[in-house]
Amino acid sequence: MERKEALKLVEKQLTKKRYEHTVRVMETALALAKHYKVNEKKIELAAIFHDYAKYRHPEEMKRWIIEEKLPHDLLDYHQELWHGPVGSKMIEREVGMRDPEIQSAIYWHTTGKRYMSMMDKVIFIADYIEPGRDFPGVDEVRSIVYEDMEQACWMAARNTISFLMSKNQPIYPDTFQLYNENIGRNMNG
Repeated sequence: MERKEALKLVEKQLTKKRYEHTVRVMETALALAKHYKVNEKKIELAAIFHDYAKYRHPEEMKRWIIEEKLPHDLLDYHQELWHGPVGSKMIEREVGMRDPEIQSAIYWHTTGKRYMSMMDKVIFIADYIEPGRDFPGVDEVRSIVYEDMEQACWMAARNTISFLMSKNQPIYPDTFQLYNENIGRNMNG
């Protein structure tokens, strides 16, 4: 699928603001893909479709979680986490895009996980650092991302965990696993 067609499909699913975010994620992800020598065509499509399910009704997403046999523990967490796993299935059914690497990057873009592929990491971190983002810690992650992707992902997980803890929100276990994966190399950081 070509960029123009993909963007047109996604634009119908998103608000204007979220569509603009998607374009910035795509541009950020493509720059990271070039740097880290990751398949740029797949990165482009994963970035374009990463928020495909973002504005689906919670009941619809719940049905997808159950019918597609996604982990049922997702239902114990905020519905904000659902759009990645659900979107990874929706693009297959609704758009005909069946590519395990693209689908994995979409699936994990919100929570992250342990042992992510480089494609997973690029989409996870591009969504986190795209130029429209402005929150505590984002500039620190931006400053390291082209030097050390592992460190950038760890910092993003750390920041997300800290933010959610400050709000007394539950934290999905895979985010802790991502944080723990690199804690040894970051003990002094």
